[in-house]
Amino acid sequence: MTVMTRPWASPRVSPCPQDFRVVVRIDSWESTSMYPNGHFVRVLGRIGDLEGEIATILVENSISVVPFSEAQMCEMPVNTPENPWKVSSQEEREREDLRKTHLVFSIDPSGCEDVDDTLSVRALDNGNLELGVHIADVTHFVAPHSYIDIEARTRATTYYLADRRYDMLPAILSADVCSLLGGVDRYAVSVMWELDKTSYEIKKVWYGRTIIRSAYKLFYEAAQDLLDGNFSVVKDIPEFKDLDEKSRQAKLEELVWAIRKLTDIARHIRAKRDSCGALELEGVEVRIQLDEKKNIHDLIPKQPLEVHETVAECMILANHWVAKKIWESFPHQALLRRHPPPHQEFFSELRECAKAKGFFIDTRSNKALADSLDNANDPNDPIVNKLLRSMATQAMSNALYFSTGSCAEEEFHHYGLALDKYTHFTSPIRRYSDIIVHRLLMAAISKDKKMEIQENLFSNKDLEELCRHINNRNRAAQHSQKQSTELFQCMYFKDKDPETEERCISDGVIYSIRTNGVLVFIPRFGIKGAAYLRNKDGLVVSCGPDGHSEWKPGSLQRFQNKITSTTTGGESVTFHLFDHVTVRISVQTSRCHSDTIRLEIISNKPHMTPDTELLQQSSLLLKSDLVKEVTRSVEEAQLAQEVAVNITEDYQKYCQTKGRSLYTLLEEIRDLALLDVSNSYGI
Repeated sequence: MTVMTRPWASPRVSPCPQDFRVVVRIDSWESTSMYPNGHFVRVLGRIGDLEGEIATILVENSISVVPFSEAQMCEMPVNTPENPWKVSSQEEREREDLRKTHLVFSIDPSGCEDVDDTLSVRALDNGNLELGVHIADVTHFVAPHSYIDIEARTRATTYYLADRRYDMLPAILSADVCSLLGGVDRYAVSVMWELDKTSYEIKKVWYGRTIIRSAYKLFYEAAQDLLDGNFSVVKDIPEFKDLDEKSRQAKLEELVWAIRKLTDIARHIRAKRDSCGALELEGVEVRIQLDEKKNIHDLIPKQPLEVHETVAECMILANHWVAKKIWESFPHQALLRRHPPPHQEFFSELRECAKAKGFFIDTRSNKALADSLDNANDPNDPIVNKLLRSMATQAMSNALYFSTGSCAEEEFHHYGLALDKYTHFTSPIRRYSDIIVHRLLMAAISKDKKMEIQENLFSNKDLEELCRHINNRNRAAQHSQKQSTELFQCMYFKDKDPETEERCISDGVIYSIRTNGVLVFIPRFGIKGAAYLRNKDGLVVSCGPDGHSEWKPGSLQRFQNKITSTTTGGESVTFHLFDHVTVRISVQTSRCHSDTIRLEIISNKPHMTPDTELLQQSSLLLKSDLVKEVTRSVEEAQLAQEVAVNITEDYQKYCQTKGRSLYTLLEEIRDLALLDVSNSYGI
């Protein structure tokens, strides 16, 4: 068996370039040797160079970014100025046409090109409301067994790194003909509910293929401004620019009504899930701000807005109802997504940390956990609740795709979202699982109409194998995104002098105690890391009356919720859970491993930031306590696993890469080798 590895896994290889990341192939590993034998394959790039480090991340996660082949591109639709794509007359006859009857619009991150989803809401003649979720109809363009279908199945997902993305589908689909851009006709698969006008209870639901024309392509920030009544943002919305004042005012009122009504509906949907135990968890997500020359200008923790939750709730609702529909039609071969309850022992650190602040966290059920987290608020320090929710996130099991024929119905439950059945339907441009779900939904609609099912569906066995592959690729996508964010964090601080650069000094919050140090969260940059209280020379941190620290001979004594450093001269300082401290941020470089962020406590007192930055941070924290991106934090719970053992600093220079064991790696490779993702659909 062969594997690819970084050069610092220390195989004995033929000579290769110095100061470069390289790929080597393992040929053998003698039982009497600490190191394997191998040979040089290729150079990835120079150590410390952005492209070389990104290439390394891709190789480590088995992510292929080769261009789409000529055969695959020949299957693509054409959309050029000379030959523009347009809706066919046959599709107009067979689809529900919403272009003149529905105000459809999208709300996405700034710069988003692959618009999977749009929304609509309108009042019906009977006084009730109609809520619509309209998703790009990718399966119209991606036929089963086609070259592009096999490629998309192999990639399984779009890979989002800190500064770039690698698409699952060619740009002509992902950013053009499939993307639900504003002002152009597009094919969609829609789910529309009739809701009671006051209670928002669902009266009936409709599924089907549609034609839409999105009226607005809104960014989250603009939609939030409109929701808040800040109409000055209208000048930045392109769709309003060429309108006269009367038309602009009428269209603005129509759009604002729709956004506010959607938000009100989403609040009711969320409240219903909350009553069943839906969790509002916390994840740290950092946006890399680049300048015109692609240099790193700043690291900004993403600020949750209420419109994030509005969109998320509508997507969750659609995913839930589609899951029920395809399971009812195909109970033994539907692709769903389950989130098992976490093991209780994983909550022990969360319970102990909360206890240090006088809070009790009940983890016996998702409802009990959600209520406990809601009550665990320190009015003097909102970041306490943020960190407790983050710890709850760490304890979560991974959400996984599965075939409904492979386990009992009681195992279908999604713990984090508090739903009995759930799937992914709303992002077929970037997730292959959603393409499968779209085909299942179309087959279910055909079955209801007693029509012949055109779609070739997977058998339970084949679908379960495909789910394993998609789950594996999702883990790779999440891990590579996390690695790329850490890479940019290091690159941001690498060219800054930690002794003189103001941004290298920041406020940090202690959220875990270890034998020889503490784990610290830095809200300003969304960084979590270890801060050692004993250095390599055996000296311990000592803080004088002014709070500033220095290294002196002494010892450390760890308690459950605190750690005390005592010098040989009798001076002592104690660090408690949730203490605010001043931290110096620097980068620890290595030729063998990736660079890492190094944190050093330079004062046991909080860092006093300038008033403007302090206000910005306070606003960020207060808003983040009001609204969270529910699905993202639950689905990505595995991204920031904390060290469960003592912090260790002295890794051997040429040890194997930190992380998973070689056995685990080889098992994953065996699984991939056994999986033929190009297999035809089973019946």
